[in-house]
Amino acid sequence: MVDEPITYTYRGSAAVITLNRPQRRNAISRALIAALTEAFTRASTDPVARCVILTGSGSAFCAGMDLDELRQTLGAESDVIWEDAQRLSALFDQIYRFPKPTIAVVNGPAVAGGCGLVTVCDLALGTPTALFGYPEVRRGLVAAMVMPHLLRHVGERAARWLLLTGELIDGIRALRIGLLNAVTIEEQLWNEADAWCQKLAEGGPRALATTKELLRTLSRQALGVDELARASAEPRLTEECQHGLTAFFEKRPVPWMQPTLAVSPPATPPASTTAGSPEAS
Repeated sequence: MVDEPITYTYRGSAAVITLNRPQRRNAISRALIAALTEAFTRASTDPVARCVILTGSGSAFCAGMDLDELRQTLGAESDVIWEDAQRLSALFDQIYRFPKPTIAVVNGPAVAGGCGLVTVCDLALGTPTALFGYPEVRRGLVAAMVMPHLLRHVGERAARWLLLTGELIDGIRALRIGLLNAVTIEEQLWNEADAWCQKLAEGGPRALATTKELLRTLSRQALGVDELARASAEPRLTEECQHGLTAFFEKRPVPWMQPTLAVSPPATPPASTTAGSPEAS
């Protein structure tokens, strides 16, 4: 029997949607996107669920795109790549527009699209050792569809650092820049999540939904879902990305990395023979 890519359970007044691919570090596959889309649709009308918790099973929250599926798209027709990007962009938008409060409980690394899932949730709680980041540029990819969500949380300076360098940061730094609302030790993670759910349950359902809708309207997202999907898909069709992904899969340096040239120290000029005259040659 094949495990389901997600599980849907309850924890008090919260529906808990758990990414359930621990053997793949909860990587985002087509099946996982479809299952998440269905789970959030279910939760939107679930009378028991006053809020939704999104988390991961095992030691990771979500390690990004499924590498096996990504490898299969090398040289694929543009329609395949476009459809993949469109489905993920639509999922991000569904979670962002979700009428009930959402909490990302980050139990481990949240990388690339996994970090995107964190940013589209209303609130985010993590551990000090959880890792966050967008290494897409190091493969010739562009993290287009997560940009508006990341910018809302951390501002342009921090977003530029994360998106341009591809560096990963820990939970402490993620808290400092606004990517997380709070950090707690792993043993207290779910106690803290329960306390947040209790606070959210005290709000009127309609008032919470209206507040979320107003916040979304005031955020003034410049690009629509299709435009963000296209901006993410188009780089995957370039030679740069094809070479970058191939190098990544073959575990060798990407072709645009040039060997570092050794820099020789400047030559020391000969000592002057004319005392008291620094300009003398």
